Amino acid sequence: MERPGVLFARRLDEYGDAPALITPDGTVTYGELAARVEARARQLGGIRRLVLICGANDVETIATYLAALAAGHPVLLAPGDKAAGVDALIAAYRPDVVVRRDCSGRMAVEEVHAGSAHVLHPDLALLLSTSGSTGSPKLVRLSHSNVQSNAESIAEYLDIRSGDRAVTTLPMHYCYGLSVIHSHLLRGAALVLTSLSVADADFWELFRTHGGTNFAGVPYTFDLLDRVGFDALDLPGLRYVTQAGGRLAPDRVRKYAELGRRRGWEFFVMYGQTEATARMAYLPPELATTHPHTIGRAIPGGSFRIEAVTDAPEDIGELVYSGPNVMLGYAEGPEDLRLGDVLGGELRTGDLARCRRDGLYEVVGRRSRFAKVYGLRIDLALVESTLAEHGHRSCCVGGAEELIAAVESGGDLEGARQVAARAAGLPVGAVRVCAVDELPRTATGKPDYSAVTALARRPEPTQRACPDGRADADALRALYTEVLGCPNVTDDSSFVSLGGDSLSYVRMSLRLEQLLGYLPENWHTTRIRDFTPRRGRRRPSVETNVLLRAVAIVLIAGSHIHLFTLLGGAHVLLGVAGYNFARFHLSSAGRNERLRHTLVSVGRIAVPSMVWLGCVIALTGEYRITSAFLLNGILGPPGWTIEWRYWFVEAIVYILLAVVVLLCIPVVDRTERTYPFLFPMGLVAVGLLTRYGVIDIDDTRNRILTASVVFWFFALGWAAAKATTMWHRICVTAAIVATVPGFFFGDTRREIIVIGGLCLLVWLRSVRCPTVLSRVAGILASASLYIYVTHFQVYLPLRDDHPWPALVLSLLVGVLYWQVVTFVLQRDRRAALWSAGRRLLRWERPPIPTMSTPNTAR
Repeated sequence: MERPGVLFARRLDEYGDAPALITPDGTVTYGELAARVEARARQLGGIRRLVLICGANDVETIATYLAALAAGHPVLLAPGDKAAGVDALIAAYRPDVVVRRDCSGRMAVEEVHAGSAHVLHPDLALLLSTSGSTGSPKLVRLSHSNVQSNAESIAEYLDIRSGDRAVTTLPMHYCYGLSVIHSHLLRGAALVLTSLSVADADFWELFRTHGGTNFAGVPYTFDLLDRVGFDALDLPGLRYVTQAGGRLAPDRVRKYAELGRRRGWEFFVMYGQTEATARMAYLPPELATTHPHTIGRAIPGGSFRIEAVTDAPEDIGELVYSGPNVMLGYAEGPEDLRLGDVLGGELRTGDLARCRRDGLYEVVGRRSRFAKVYGLRIDLALVESTLAEHGHRSCCVGGAEELIAAVESGGDLEGARQVAARAAGLPVGAVRVCAVDELPRTATGKPDYSAVTALARRPEPTQRACPDGRADADALRALYTEVLGCPNVTDDSSFVSLGGDSLSYVRMSLRLEQLLGYLPENWHTTRIRDFTPRRGRRRPSVETNVLLRAVAIVLIAGSHIHLFTLLGGAHVLLGVAGYNFARFHLSSAGRNERLRHTLVSVGRIAVPSMVWLGCVIALTGEYRITSAFLLNGILGPPGWTIEWRYWFVEAIVYILLAVVVLLCIPVVDRTERTYPFLFPMGLVAVGLLTRYGVIDIDDTRNRILTASVVFWFFALGWAAAKATTMWHRICVTAAIVATVPGFFFGDTRREIIVIGGLCLLVWLRSVRCPTVLSRVAGILASASLYIYVTHFQVYLPLRDDHPWPALVLSLLVGVLYWQVVTFVLQRDRRAALWSAGRRLLRWERPPIPTMSTPNTAR
């Protein structure tokens, strides 16, 4: 008798040196993966045990999962990003082994029982949540043959080949994402592991770099693809795209099928449930344009039938599926793990459907109380019963992008929202609670779900709390309005979509951290509705670019005052400016939106500088009038004069204007979006033409201060922000180390400071430090431009006799000027510059919000 285990997991070594898993750190071949699987299997032991694994798209997790499948250990696959859900599953099922990341981020195998505390059926291979929710005790029991047969069917109709490379877009613990892993490893194809969103330009750079041939998406994925201009991306290796996880509107199915036909790739629409391991039907690509409203035909080895339903039209009934991939049954507790097949290979899907004359099946509705929100299957009855356990009488319905719960008023509505979110496994921002005096009922006394859906169309009557319960969305919207001076803030707004830039970034981060109690990662591209709850204690840190801005301005002022001689801070700031330009202005928004945002930022740099210099000239006559208009670099006298003190401000303004003009050219804009890393590296090469004198700059004394010569520092910072892989970072670092030496006329110390600062920008995203230090750094970074502009007038009278007070006073005056400018802009939320930008581009479309990848499989 053959030992239990999933066949493809035991035969990985058959593909030898072919790539299996591709990561930013390197490639793991099938032979190497098989060795890791064998080592993990020995660690799991020879006694068959229940193994809980926290799913994640990384090498160690996948290797451990395959080891358990190969050795015959039943796997309970849990959502690795939801600690509360994992703890709930552990409490409910008492696994013998728990595999998850420890506090240091390392994979830890915790042996709870030396043997097994359970009676495990010989066929049991995998346990998956019925809804993907966090901690729901109801699990789907899948057998070894379920997993193997479904992987074979999917690989067959998709024609997966050994040369294929699928880039991961879905969580491993979601059956759709897991089926991508199974079917590709079955055929010896490769998986490119990443957690990047398809809305991130770096995802497509990764896709091209590693020769991606396919990716999977749920309906929400295609919303993001529309926003990033997927139809214009150059993806020469793309063979096919798959869609499942919820119904995609027929017109969009047709649109993507036609796009694929034009661009040489196929579009597969698929239908499935966790209870059938993953897939039950697929729509052949050649039929997608003519039959986009259908789910197609059964997968190889499977079949459908329509069972009559009372009160349904004659040709409509419940869709029933038969096949070797149908689950053994459900488990609602550890005692069910001993059960075998209780369904006989037949699954009632709960969907109402018809079989057309051409043999294709069309789903027309649902019988059961389930809904799909962002592609996640939600058990509405479970949510309602959970709310009832907490004293909330409710009626729940699901929309495409939110769960709506009508709750009888008189209780803690925000508490009800939190409970519903936990029960459904959704972010709190995806749950809406409507307070009602009495739950709506039909004439027969049954819950009136259509009335609840209608309630959701009314303005929301309750405050929407931020996920950590400390601040509601109204407070967040008010904060964004206050800091950015933009009146039209919604829950779908993000810092970037509202035109945030480096000048407002630090102030916003400090205020946001104060409001939320922590600063979420990638908050600047996260929608207000998607801020996630705080999990555990977070050590205070400051972003590297913020710390560099703070340190650089202190070095600049201190060196000018002659407290020390540590030059190079201004050139590091040029790199930081390029880095922040790439982060804040190169979003997925259209050309016109990018132009407006950049012009507003240029105005926020230029206008306060011009106002200060104009006042200084009016009071002292110390500078030429060209300085007040930031034209010294163009119209000023040759050679060094005091007007060159403000070279840095002029350089930033000139460079930003030149770049924005360049990106207004459609072909250049498309090229930057298609090759987000190679484009700035190309600009580095162009900038080196003036750096090395290929294009000569006459004034050799001022060449290290001239915008056209120092542009390459800006481009290096831009490239650093777009460097997402190890090789990208190595390339940028090599460019820095190779080109900076010799630029500062033999000033080695200056070169070391510039190289060190730019390399930190490439390799280190944040630095842990005490909270007080991070706050001080944030204030100095926010005020860095204003300190630079004002410090010449502050320190000069004090430099000789009182250098330290001169430094402190220079910093304080700059911070004060920053506060004055901020106050003036806030008095008119639209601000003069904002209004000028809108008038200039009055014809443009509204800004497109920058979206984040949801935490769950959508």
